[in-house]
Amino acid sequence: INLIAETGGLNCLIADSSALTEHIVEDVINSAFNSAGQRCSACRILCIEENVYEKTTSMLKGAVDTLTVSSPELISTDVGPVIDKEAKEKINYHINSFVNKYQTSSLNNKGYFVNPTIIEIKNLNEVKDEIFGPVLHVMSFKSKNLIELCQQIDSLNYGLTIGIHSRIDRVINTVINNTNVGNTYINRNIVGAVVGSQPFGGHKKSGTGPKAGGPEYLKKFCYEYSVSNNIVAMGGNVELLSKISD
Repeated sequence: INLIAETGGLNCLIADSSALTEHIVEDVINSAFNSAGQRCSACRILCIEENVYEKTTSMLKGAVDTLTVSSPELISTDVGPVIDKEAKEKINYHINSFVNKYQTSSLNNKGYFVNPTIIEIKNLNEVKDEIFGPVLHVMSFKSKNLIELCQQIDSLNYGLTIGIHSRIDRVINTVINNTNVGNTYINRNIVGAVVGSQPFGGHKKSGTGPKAGGPEYLKKFCYEYSVSNNIVAMGGNVELLSKISD
């Protein structure tokens, strides 16, 4: 029996200096904080080329400040609560273990709300597990170390989604050729694959391959058999072939 599963991931988005900063910020906000970050494909780590790191993180913090954390019943709400008390405690424990962090100015400490948080890290190894909530880790990288960054992303042992924000084909192709993930998004957010038209699934700890719709999904239920009507190959046993046909 085939097991078909998708189990989340430490999804990264790589942005280089050729990308439009406003475009990066909009897509990262949607990818990291929509649904209070409770999406398997949500952006967990943002990798920014070092020469635009300060500009991008500054604009990103400004965008986070505009988010309203409140009840989903209100149309003005941008970020609702996480699923339960246990989830809130786990997320806050993770946040509090870091020193360099930034939270929205629209704080809400009631119920199961977790305030959208940006955590600055120096290395991908600082993030050990998927944190299923409105938490984004950001780090800088050198353009000359892009392949090394891809290798580090692969070493996280997840492989669900990855995003690339760049206007340089060479950069895009380098990331695609050096990462092993189920879904790659280019110059857009990394959430919202359309079931039935876009195969969705992950590798390694992120799942067993195509899961949510598309022609590749059906193949996961199939086994391949070879059937021959070659009499010579069957030892010339015409009687046996006749019985098989019946």
